Amino acid sequence: MKKLVQTHLFQHSKESRIRGFLLGVLDSIVIVTVMVTSLLIRFDFRFHTVEPVFWDSVVTYLPYGFVSTILIFFICKLYSSMWRYASLEEAFHIVFACAFSTIVQLITILAMHLPLPRSYFILFFIQLVMAIGAIRFAYRFLRIFLRRREVGHRKDGIRTMIIGAGQGGELVVNEIRNSLYLDHQAVCIIDDDVNKKGTYLHGVKVIGGRDMISGAVEEYQIQEIILAIPSMDYKDRKEVLNICKDTGCSVKILPGLYQIINDEVNVSRLREVEIEDLLGRDPIPKQHEHVASYVQGKVVVVTGGGGSIGSELCRQIADYHPKQLIILDNYENNAYEIQMELLRKHPNLNLTVLIVSVQNRRRIHNIFQKYRPEVIFHAAAHKHVPLMENSPCDAIRNNVFGTMNVAREASACGTKRMVLISSDKAVRPTNIMGASKRICELVIQYANQHSDTEYMAVRFGNVLGSNGSVIPLFRKQIQEGGPVTVTHPDIIRYFMTIPEAVNLVLEAGGYAHGGEIFILDMGEPVKILTLAENLIRLSGYQPYEDIKIIFTGLRPGEKLYEELLISEKNKIETDNDRIFIAQLQPGDPEQFKALIKELKETAFAEDNANIRKVVQKLVPEYKILS
Repeated sequence: MKKLVQTHLFQHSKESRIRGFLLGVLDSIVIVTVMVTSLLIRFDFRFHTVEPVFWDSVVTYLPYGFVSTILIFFICKLYSSMWRYASLEEAFHIVFACAFSTIVQLITILAMHLPLPRSYFILFFIQLVMAIGAIRFAYRFLRIFLRRREVGHRKDGIRTMIIGAGQGGELVVNEIRNSLYLDHQAVCIIDDDVNKKGTYLHGVKVIGGRDMISGAVEEYQIQEIILAIPSMDYKDRKEVLNICKDTGCSVKILPGLYQIINDEVNVSRLREVEIEDLLGRDPIPKQHEHVASYVQGKVVVVTGGGGSIGSELCRQIADYHPKQLIILDNYENNAYEIQMELLRKHPNLNLTVLIVSVQNRRRIHNIFQKYRPEVIFHAAAHKHVPLMENSPCDAIRNNVFGTMNVAREASACGTKRMVLISSDKAVRPTNIMGASKRICELVIQYANQHSDTEYMAVRFGNVLGSNGSVIPLFRKQIQEGGPVTVTHPDIIRYFMTIPEAVNLVLEAGGYAHGGEIFILDMGEPVKILTLAENLIRLSGYQPYEDIKIIFTGLRPGEKLYEELLISEKNKIETDNDRIFIAQLQPGDPEQFKALIKELKETAFAEDNANIRKVVQKLVPEYKILS
C-alpha cells in the first residue's frame, strides 16, 4: 500500500513538472513576442518607421527581460497554481506578476541607458497580462465548456428545486451544473428575499418565496427539493420542511459550510432530512465553565461507554480535557469504535478502554482501586423494554446490581461524584426495565446516605437515533419499501437529540450536592405516527399509498405515553430552565436493605415467576401488565 501511494505521488509530481515545463515554454514564447509587438504597436505595425536604436534596445535587453520575467512568474506561483480551478485570486497573481515584471524592466532599461518609447512599457504590461491570463484561463474555460457540454446532454436528470439563492444555493446550483456525479437538473429556486424574485442564479430563475413551493412543485414537475440555507434558524427550517413534506418530493439539506470546509460532507452527498430538523427549536447552549468545574483535569469513568448515550458522554467529556478518561463496556465492537474515534479526534487524550461487565464486582473493584476515578458516569444498562420483559432476572441483575457494584466501589475508592443515567420509564413503570431504573434511583439515594461520594441520577426520555430507537428502524423500513410498523396510532414519546441530552446530563452533574434525581425538560411530546408519516413524506413517498403503515399493537410493558415526573408540584428549578430536581424521598433504609436482599436472592435464583412481585415491593407504583 505504501509503495502504491509513493508511486501515485511520484506520477502526480511528474505530471506537475511536465505541466510547469509546458507553461514555461509557452510563457517564453509570449515574453519574446510581447517585447517585439509592444514596439510594433507603438508604431502602428509599420516596421520601417521603427528607429533602429529601439530595436537594438529590445534585442540587448531581451535575455535579461526573459530571465527576470520567468523568475518573477515562478516567485508569484504562476507555475504551481491549479489552473483548472483558477479564480479571481489567480487573476490577481497574474496582474501582480506582470506589473512586477514591467517595473523591473523599466528600472533595468533606465539603468542600462537603453532608449525606448515610454508607451512601450504600458503596452508591454497590457499585452503580457492578456496573453499570460489567456493561456492559463483558457485551460479552465475549456474544461468548463467540455464538462457542461457533457452534463448538458443529460435531459432526464432529477428535476430539482433549490431553496435559497444565497451562498449555499449558488454552491448547489454550480455543483449540479458541473458535476458528472449528480444526476440532477436545477429547475427553479425559492428565496424569501423579494429583491431576488425574477433574478437568475447561474441561469436558474428565482421564482419567489416559500409560499410558492407547493405550486411550483406541480408546475415544474419537481422530483427533489434541496434546502440550501445552512444558516436558517430552527423555527424557519421546521416551517419550510413542513411545507416540503406535503409535496411528495424527497427532501435533502445542504450541511453547514463549516462541515464542507472540514470535509465532513460534500455537496455531492447532501444529507437526508432528520427528524430533529422538524423539532423546531434552537439547540441547547453548552455551559462550558459549569461542566469544566468538575470534569476538567479529573479521572473520569464512563460505564457503558460504547452505547448511544455513553459514547456521546465520552465525546463531550473529551472536549473538557480530563486527566484520564476510562471507558468500561462489555461489548467490544462498540468500545473499539469509540476508542478509535476519540484517538483520532483527541490524539493527546489519556484514554483507557476496558472490556468488563458491571455485574463483575471483583473486576470493577480492581479497576477502581487501580485508577481511582474522581467522577463516574454510569450509563451501562439493559434498556430494551420488550426484550427485558422476557428476561426480567437478567434486567435486574445487570441494571440494579450492576449499579450497586459501581456505587459501592465508587465509595470504596473515594470517588467524588457518581452520575446515574436513568429514564422516564422509571415513572409509574409498567415494565421491568422502567422498574429496574426506579430501583437504581433508590440505590443511589441509599448510597448517598452512607458515603461521602455525591450520588445523583438524571432522568430523561427517548433520544433520536439511539440504538434500538424508532428512527433507524423507520428509515430501514422505508428504504426496503415498507411497511413501516407503529405499535399504536396514539402512542406519544418525548424526544431529544443525543448531544442535547448528554449536554444536559453533564450540566446537571455540576448542580449535584448528593441524592438528587434530576429531570430534563424534553420539550413537547411527539406522536410516533406523525413522526413515521413525516419521515415517509420527506423521503419522497406518500404514507399509506407508496409506503404502508401498519399497527402492531403495544408490546409487553409498553405505555401509550411516558412521564418524567409523577407530579409537577414535586420539582425544584435550577439555574438552567431545562433542568429540574425531582423531590423524591429515599424511603426507609432498613426496609430497603431487606427488600434488596430478597430481590438479589430472587434474581440470582432465576425465579422469573416471582421477580416482578419482589420488584413491586420496592416500587409500589410498578404496574404489572403481563
